[in-house]
Amino acid sequence: MLIQVQNLCKTYGDDGVKTQAVCGVSFNIEKGEFVSIMGPSGSGKSTLMQLLGFLDKKSDGEYFFEGKDTSQFSEDELAKIRNEKIGFVFQTFNLLPRTTVFENVELPLLYDTKRFNRKENKQKVEAALKAVSMDHRINYYSNQLSGGEKQRVAIARALVNDPEVIFADEPTGNLDSKSGTQVMKILQELNNKGKTIILVTHETFTAQHAKRIIYVKDGSIIADDMVKNRKTAMDGELLK
Repeated sequence: MLIQVQNLCKTYGDDGVKTQAVCGVSFNIEKGEFVSIMGPSGSGKSTLMQLLGFLDKKSDGEYFFEGKDTSQFSEDELAKIRNEKIGFVFQTFNLLPRTTVFENVELPLLYDTKRFNRKENKQKVEAALKAVSMDHRINYYSNQLSGGEKQRVAIARALVNDPEVIFADEPTGNLDSKSGTQVMKILQELNNKGKTIILVTHETFTAQHAKRIIYVKDGSIIADDMVKNRKTAMDGELLK
């Protein structure tokens, strides 16, 4: 089992005013699943992703990652997991400006100075870019790319360390429909190759590209269903 959470809660604020963003959430995610966490704005879905991705700390409940109690992890252990086990893709791309595609994708590899190897890094970056059909843009600067190309570079950056799981938070939110379809096609192909994908979205059409949808409202899970009529990338759609 990759992820197990039981009665997970996250509360913001002090003794005066408290806001419970996530309340009593329980579910499991196995390796190789493609799961959408879906809900309206303010439902707690992004907070839940941040908890699962170790970008924030829970207030209460239990969270086991690969069978280990995450409350026992040190800050160094959490940083190591974020860098080696998890890849993140965000709505705003988060690419460094005035920096090449290669340099953006290589960035996660630079955090581990003990394992730094220039030749190996180059091979990993090239493989990640090839996986998203962006190897032909390797020497372009990020400000020379379209929105869809930027998101594909962001996915390559998430892939470069060969993580166990990729978290994608509204990855199609800033894209036109064609670019959004291309991004979802890439995520489905990665899942078909064994990657665990956890997608956060408010869009029904986007959520239905997953195999399972966890519906969140007011910080709680209101449904957890397998997708019967799963969406797939349009036949003949090419990455350009």
